Amino acid sequence: MDLLVLVLGILLLLVLIIKFKFNTYVSLIITAVVVALGLGMAPAKIATSIQTGIGSQLGELALVFGFGAMLGRLVADAGGAYRIAHTLINAFGRRGLQLAVVLASFIIGIALFFEVGIVLLVPIVFAIAAEAGVPILTLGIPMAAALSVTHGFLPPHPAPTAISTALGASAGLVLAYGVIIAVPTVYIAGPLFSKLAHRLVPDAFERRGNLKALGPQKTFKLDETPGFGISVLTSLFPVILMAIATVYELVLHGGKTPKTPTGMDNLIAFIGSPSIAMLISLLFAMWAMGYARKLPAKDIMATLEDAVKSIAMLLLVIGGGGAFKQVLIDGGVGDSVKNLFVSSSISPLILGWLIAVVLRIALGSATVAAMTASGLVLPLMQSAGIQPALMVLAIGAGSLAASHVNDAGFWMFREYFDLTIKQTLLTWTLLETIISVVGLGGVLLLSLFV
Repeated sequence: MDLLVLVLGILLLLVLIIKFKFNTYVSLIITAVVVALGLGMAPAKIATSIQTGIGSQLGELALVFGFGAMLGRLVADAGGAYRIAHTLINAFGRRGLQLAVVLASFIIGIALFFEVGIVLLVPIVFAIAAEAGVPILTLGIPMAAALSVTHGFLPPHPAPTAISTALGASAGLVLAYGVIIAVPTVYIAGPLFSKLAHRLVPDAFERRGNLKALGPQKTFKLDETPGFGISVLTSLFPVILMAIATVYELVLHGGKTPKTPTGMDNLIAFIGSPSIAMLISLLFAMWAMGYARKLPAKDIMATLEDAVKSIAMLLLVIGGGGAFKQVLIDGGVGDSVKNLFVSSSISPLILGWLIAVVLRIALGSATVAAMTASGLVLPLMQSAGIQPALMVLAIGAGSLAASHVNDAGFWMFREYFDLTIKQTLLTWTLLETIISVVGLGGVLLLSLFV
């Protein structure tokens, strides 16, 4: 019954957005209320569940998104993104642009959360596409593939790190095996899939104008822009700070938080936390892209305000997705899905992947899907003698599958690339599913040798 309510709720959401042209945020909240009632939640608790969902979704994300959007706009308005685009085009040529974007996104994705990477890279990808005269999605799909793979497969991202702890897997092994699987997965789901997507939804690739989420973009003369080095440094400053914290923890503490941290441990953890790293990076960007170039303070502040305005609706939509996800969790949909697999005799690796897939489709949250699946397959993994690191990756791959309307990532991709629901399903949802299937294939292949 719970699963039927979920299906009907998703259909309602699609009808509100597609048929009646309702605002996405309003549609998500309406759907959350209707689904909560259908799941039998007490009316008095529905508002609390929705508030909890929005709050948990936007907690740190609001800080990260806000600072990230400001940093990205500073780099873009100063011409830094244009300089990066121009240099990459000259270095790689038009045919090598996808490779350039994949490499940059993969490196950034290892250190940054998915949402932060999107915020930082979208302005640069837009600038590269505009300068080279190629469709935005031609570069956007490889970018999203690289960021998504690192988010789902590689520590120190939340899901793989949490699953590694739950299953007793070595974070180092997960990282090593994850990179082996991630490289071909990114290539297949990125550059290769972008060609298929171009045939599936050619109208989505026709958009070469301004992205709504980024606001109007300026035009520049190359000699008026910041240097390539300072532009890259400013864009990657949060990556550097978070990478320092990650490497420090891996080298000195084996990737685990120390039980009795020293003063240096606390300092590194502080500057490496996403919100603080973004704040420090924003301050650096204000200097490098603003004050150092003799821009008046009022112009810099105007840029920051414009950046926040451009992501206001995006934040609300993501919060609405969090509300929808929370009522599904509080309404017991996760338990209903788990009960489907209690007595299954499927191979633990495939079972872990499959449970994560179903939970991902039902709940939207990759992290919740992954953690729920790991708890269910732990006894099976131990009895079958499965390498824990492989199980982490199998579950991680499953948790990325079939992202749709109850996942914040779906709405981020749609809003940033200004797509319709159908176009998003045929690009983002397919991309995520390809990552999931190819990732499982890589895990099964690797299991033959380890």
